[in-house]
Amino acid sequence: MGNLKEVRTRIASVSSTQQITSAMKMVSAAKFRRAQNAIVSMRPYDKQLSDIIRDINVEDGVDTPYHAVRDEKKVLLVVVTSNKGLCGAFNSNIIKEANARIKHYQQKSGVELSLITIGKRASEFFSKHTTLVKSTFDDVLDKPTFDNVAAIAEDIMNRFCDKEYDKVEIVYNKFKNSLTQILSTEQFLPVMPDTKKDENKVQSDYIFEPSKQEILKEMIPLSLRSQFYRVVLDSLASEHGARMTAMQKATDNATELLKELKLTYNKARQSAITNEIIEIVSGAEALNG
Repeated sequence: MGNLKEVRTRIASVSSTQQITSAMKMVSAAKFRRAQNAIVSMRPYDKQLSDIIRDINVEDGVDTPYHAVRDEKKVLLVVVTSNKGLCGAFNSNIIKEANARIKHYQQKSGVELSLITIGKRASEFFSKHTTLVKSTFDDVLDKPTFDNVAAIAEDIMNRFCDKEYDKVEIVYNKFKNSLTQILSTEQFLPVMPDTKKDENKVQSDYIFEPSKQEILKEMIPLSLRSQFYRVVLDSLASEHGARMTAMQKATDNATELLKELKLTYNKARQSAITNEIIEIVSGAEALNG
């Protein structure tokens, strides 16, 4: 009977875990829908803004301080993860990619590398394993408003213009759907103009007032802040999608394990009952004999 008690304990434990993972999946699904709507709504605006700036750059070659290409002596790596775990390989993939970028720049002589982390998982890991972390912005993921995120982008942009950094890269998960996240490394600064000419593309006929130069000076910072905000929204949608998928798999696994445990329990119970019947019959025959 001790075996039966052990199996019953395991059944109760797995059943409790199944309820927790099922509830977490429902919570993640609600958060995922909000995050998905946010990034889907953001992308057309970000794309249109980038297209307008690209049209100006291609023909006019107008530069701003954010276009300044310098020797890569001081590089900033922005690593975006989540604050919480239980989302599959979401965070580990980002950390692996960030480590690969760190090794890439450390192999170059004369390169001073710095890290800015967004998300507790990245902050905790790199704080323990490196001394490169300069700033952490974990709280921004709790309330990812445009103003909160744009403030981080603004600080990075100002430091780039002040030549504290010569290049800025962002490592994050780009959202595709609830099952797929695309591990991405994007160059944030300097801004690289689109030099590719598409013969089939129709150039937009804009009227610029007061001038293209003045407009570009205003639009480039706005575009960079929007790009940074889009990165955070991409990461959040990817996180909730990954967690929802992970909790669904965990729930399915718990369901399968419960089936196996219940079958094991029934077999053990049947065997125990059979043994008891045999003992009773054997005792009765001994008395009759």
